[in-house]
Amino acid sequence: MVKKEMIAMLLAGGQGSRLGVLTSKVAKPAVSFGGKYRIIDFPLSNCINSGVDTVGVLTQYQPLRLNSHIGIGIPWDLDRNIGGVTVLPPYEKSENSEWYTGTANAIYQNIDYMESYNPDYVLILSGDHIYKMDYEVMLDCHKRSGAECTIAVMPVPIEEAKRFGIMITDENGRITDFEEKPPNPRSNLASMGIYIFNWKTLKSALIARAKQPNLDFGKHIIPYCHDQGAPMYAYEFNGYWKDVGTLASYWEANMELIDIVPEFNLYEEYWKIYTKSESLPPQYIAPGGMIERSILGEGTEVYGRVYNSVIGCGVTIGKDTVVRDSIIMNKTSIGSSCEVNKSIIAENVRVGNGVKLGEGEEIENSLAPHIYNSGLVTVGEKSAIPDGVRIGKNTVISGLTERSDYRNDVLLGGEYLFKVGGER
Repeated sequence: MVKKEMIAMLLAGGQGSRLGVLTSKVAKPAVSFGGKYRIIDFPLSNCINSGVDTVGVLTQYQPLRLNSHIGIGIPWDLDRNIGGVTVLPPYEKSENSEWYTGTANAIYQNIDYMESYNPDYVLILSGDHIYKMDYEVMLDCHKRSGAECTIAVMPVPIEEAKRFGIMITDENGRITDFEEKPPNPRSNLASMGIYIFNWKTLKSALIARAKQPNLDFGKHIIPYCHDQGAPMYAYEFNGYWKDVGTLASYWEANMELIDIVPEFNLYEEYWKIYTKSESLPPQYIAPGGMIERSILGEGTEVYGRVYNSVIGCGVTIGKDTVVRDSIIMNKTSIGSSCEVNKSIIAENVRVGNGVKLGEGEEIENSLAPHIYNSGLVTVGEKSAIPDGVRIGKNTVISGLTERSDYRNDVLLGGEYLFKVGGER
């Protein structure tokens, strides 16, 4: 048996339903971010930058793109003979077959994988947050405090604290109590969903609570450890951390990358973000083309003008087209003489000539106002938008649409359009 001091378990099975059509065909951790990356690249890069070289990635929902992106872990230097990255989907067992039904249930179903490394510590991570964290520093704090469980927390404005799991600590950082989304929070230390457990503590808690339906860390495992008197400490993190779980926060986090002084810097030499890269040619800016304060992926051709936007790899932006405040993902092509404002356009989309996106007033979306809001236009992957149509704000389009699908060539603000090839 090979022994590892600490292994990581990365929960990447998320459906990400609040991202709407962006996750109709792909798991949230595999959604593009920052032009050339995918969301899961950030926790994976944190692992290898922190010296954690054994990572189990637990997949479930729409795993194909995630699996092919991770492969054998070469981009993150996780293609190891011993350890490295292992994709762990749910599998059929002799006595029963079940999906992962909760965060802790997914970990419980992989006890044998963890046991095979006989670790001292297990690091639990989520696959859908954008941040840089040195897990080695967190482990040092865990050891120094004598904790059996350390929970990464970050201070949030007290008025927002009711949206999170909140930790109450003493002057030494020991957790004395915790509240799940409390109406009147007693603290502003929000759990980040990042935990370090002593392996023996985690294993016994998982086994003890195994029969609990939808076994979850926040609701079941953490309270169990607390009730058993296990020393639990908070590790306060004050760096950049973003849960890109809604279209508005996803758009904001991308836009923050192109601030004059970005709060989250992709260009730091000492903490690189690694990803699987295709062999693409360089970018091309045509005569008359213009880029201002934007990120541009490899292989992208710009014949129009791009302002304050994040453009993926292999994108084409046609002549006399103006793109502002938008995210355009890999291999999408936008025709000539278009206006694209505050839009999120997924991968492999075809936008015709003379199309206007994001015009007019903001009207509440009639399908899912809690998802499609903030004045955004959202276009699902492999969609097509025909020539000459105009599309309002808070709209969503998915599928191969034709001109006859638009009343008078217009999709009014707040409306939605789904065709074959696109789901809600």
